[in-house]
Amino acid sequence: MSKFITEEMMPAFEGVIPAVIASCSADGIPNVTYISQVYYVDEQHVAISRQFFNKTICNITENPMAQVILTCPVTYAIYKMLLRFRESQSLGPVFEEMTLQLEVIAGVQGKSGVFHLLAADIYEILEINQINPV
Repeated sequence: MSKFITEEMMPAFEGVIPAVIASCSADGIPNVTYISQVYYVDEQHVAISRQFFNKTICNITENPMAQVILTCPVTYAIYKMLLRFRESQSLGPVFEEMTLQLEVIAGVQGKSGVFHLLAADIYEILEINQINPV
């Protein structure tokens, strides 16, 4: 268990294998969905792409806790991160870099101009566990 992103985890942030986020409403109703981007901000923070106003965002508004599953495409290590929502950014360097990455992802999928980043949601990392030791 750790609270920091390590160098060996960095390939998991490339988006080659889609990440999954789980959230839960204040009254205990869960939601699990795939997400386009988990962006490395620093060793204790990640940003998650907000493209749609959906159940995940409603849940995070009610309950700021979430879990994300990332898979490393090189080693197939799977990481589970416990996160706490901090803020949404719709301007600035993190938002701009995520916008560019989203355009690249869309282009590779033949969907240029389809995806639109509404915000970069910044989360503090509370815990990281590798759930399948490689």
